[in-house]
Amino acid sequence: MKKVALYIPSMNGGGAERVMLALANGLAEKGILVDLVLNKMDGTYLKDASAKVNVISLESSRVLHSIIPLAKYLRKEKPDVILSAMNYVNIITVLAQLVSGSNSKVVLSEHSVFTESKKSIGRVKGCILTSLMRWAYKRPHAIVAVSNGVADSLVEELNINRHKIKTIYNPIFSENLVNLSKESLSHPWVNSSLPLVLGVGRLTFQKDFKTLIYAFKKVREKKNYNLVILGEGEQRPELEELINSLDLKNNVKLLGFVDNPYAWMSHAAVFVLSSINEGFGNVIVEAMACGTPIVSTDCPSGPSEILEKGLWGDLVPPGNADLLAQAIINTVDNPIQTDITTRAQFFSVDKAVNQYLDIFQL
Repeated sequence: MKKVALYIPSMNGGGAERVMLALANGLAEKGILVDLVLNKMDGTYLKDASAKVNVISLESSRVLHSIIPLAKYLRKEKPDVILSAMNYVNIITVLAQLVSGSNSKVVLSEHSVFTESKKSIGRVKGCILTSLMRWAYKRPHAIVAVSNGVADSLVEELNINRHKIKTIYNPIFSENLVNLSKESLSHPWVNSSLPLVLGVGRLTFQKDFKTLIYAFKKVREKKNYNLVILGEGEQRPELEELINSLDLKNNVKLLGFVDNPYAWMSHAAVFVLSSINEGFGNVIVEAMACGTPIVSTDCPSGPSEILEKGLWGDLVPPGNADLLAQAIINTVDNPIQTDITTRAQFFSVDKAVNQYLDIFQL
């Protein structure tokens, strides 16, 4: 029986982590032996791993320290393929495979727009990472990008032939997601007559919830809505201060990380993504799967591809609170008439798993 290893540092909350877990579970359902290889046996999503998935801990405190433990794993377990996610993890995976002398095929998956993400790490670190990626990304069996925009950024930054990169959209839609969206919620805003605006994501600079809050202030000047933001992150104190300074504390709630955001999505009048950049934008598809109208920034690069340039939801420029506010009001007042769950089904788990199996050539 063929064996596939999926390597990612942890199962803590994040888009790449959820994608790798969905792939692990999906591959296992198709009768593939699956090892989910982590640095440590922890993380919010670990409880959602299928009983058919073998979870392995390298007992490594940092990704950089995992080269030798990962090499030992490859030498001992001899998976037919190892798939990794995120650029720095991909570099380590290539190094480990070389050290191990293993014949395992290495498949690297890229989840971020590198031209955008390297801006946040500074010029020196950006140059070092670019050099390492140029070396590592010439060596794998295959490279997967989660959107065409991500693929194009790799071509631009790393001088890779575009034909060597396969775009596979993230595995999001599933019957389990739909079932979870039907769970009840007890929060008073859920059953309120006031429309609920929802944002979901890490409270970081990239997600730009500040612009969403500024936009919501403008919405409140015209409409009586409530805003809920789900997620945790380092910007929580700044966002709380902004909410208070704009006198929005009675109509905006930061509810932190929740196990089932889909129930919230199904109760929202509109889902808003305010990011500066997104490799894909999992939450957009999740909200569409719940039947929720979408407003998103037209940021690099996933949202426009998911929404087919605005066919399935409003797209506005990043960082523009005025246009974001207007799009929120327009969407609540005039929700899209097409069944957007049909578009969400395009990004199914089964479809993505089959595409990865084609690349693995098992």
